[in-house]
Amino acid sequence: MARFRNNKKKAFVKPVMKKPKPGNVDHITGDKIPKSFVFSRGKLPGPLKQLEMDLRKLMLPYTALKLKEKKRNNLKDFLNVAGPMGVTHFLMLSKTETAPYLRVARTPQGPTLTFKIKEYALAADVAQSQLRPRSPKDLFKNPPLIVLSGFGTGEQHLKLTTIMFQNIFPAIDINTVKLASCQRIVLLNYNKETKLVDFRHYSIRLQPVGVSRRIRKFVQNHQVPDLRNLQDVSDFVTKVGYGSESEADDEAATVTLTSDLGRVNRSSSKSAVKLQEIGPRMTLQLVKVEEGLCSGGVIFNEYGNAADTKKHGKQEDAEEDPDDVEEDRDEDQEDDEED
Repeated sequence: MARFRNNKKKAFVKPVMKKPKPGNVDHITGDKIPKSFVFSRGKLPGPLKQLEMDLRKLMLPYTALKLKEKKRNNLKDFLNVAGPMGVTHFLMLSKTETAPYLRVARTPQGPTLTFKIKEYALAADVAQSQLRPRSPKDLFKNPPLIVLSGFGTGEQHLKLTTIMFQNIFPAIDINTVKLASCQRIVLLNYNKETKLVDFRHYSIRLQPVGVSRRIRKFVQNHQVPDLRNLQDVSDFVTKVGYGSESEADDEAATVTLTSDLGRVNRSSSKSAVKLQEIGPRMTLQLVKVEEGLCSGGVIFNEYGNAADTKKHGKQEDAEEDPDDVEEDRDEDQEDDEED
């Protein structure tokens, strides 16, 4: 039978472009909101596993708090999942015989910063050292502010470090930001003499200047105070020992609010800015900067040129590339199981 050609023209349908959701776009830069994965490479001891959980909590709300890892997962597995989920940064913890390491990488093409963790303290250790640890339920509802100090030396590796940490959290607009959303701050301070980076995590709270601690508690807690042992209501305010609890307010640490913040801090009134450390705390040393994602050309190496690299060759192989060794071992084990 003869075939008849269908001469009907198909209607042109304009493709529908999916617009990104408003919640996934930074309203200041117009780019995607930076998101992160915090995971380990290789086996970690108990304290470092807890440090991994503390870092995940620090990166909230734009991170996977309950990210599940398996021994057979390699870097490509995380990279394949990162694209569809909009993940822009990896924070990778690893441990060698000599020291633990933290790698901070931009996905999918790098660069990668490798830090040697000289010292660290967990969030639980920081809380135990304080008389009144502070952890409100909505403390991790918004991302922290980022403050970098001492990185303006002009060196290329420090410029890359500055750009990396500036872009790891969403940008803020000081003209439109809500004061209630600024509850945490991450501070990185670079010491030129020791070449170490102090990593600190604080909570921010405001206290009205000149108001005693008793009055603040009365306003905030909505509870009727116990006045049984007092002769008059005025004794509650003027009782000896409580008038000095407003704490000596440094003029440099006070701000004038532009809007009300809670029940105590009112607009056009002075409030003292108080920082309380919540952890984790780390002392880091930048040892290597790579162009790619844990690969590519080396932009910076703390051990110097090729001659110095040969001298420290064994140390570098053992300390800087623990991930590659673990991945090779895992692949060999998988091949043996398949055979």
